[in-house]
Amino acid sequence: MAIPSVQERVETTLQELRPYLEADGGDIRLVEITDDLVARIELMGACADCSMINMTLKGGVESALKKAVPELTAIEAINLL
Repeated sequence: MAIPSVQERVETTLQELRPYLEADGGDIRLVEITDDLVARIELMGACADCSMINMTLKGGVESALKKAVPELTAIEAINLL
């Protein structure tokens, strides 16, 4: 059985987080994983303009992704102002 790729593990983790975001009218998608292992994501729906977006990103999404995929060097939301 093959070892899941970085992208597969990121997608699996986002899938696990998705119900929590959807409960508040939001969603998340992986935009890309760069050559230097930065996961670029987009927060959508209610999450895109929520006042708690930074806490959601740092406290929830980033910590879950770094735990599941420790080789990631950073997690960036492409739609943060």
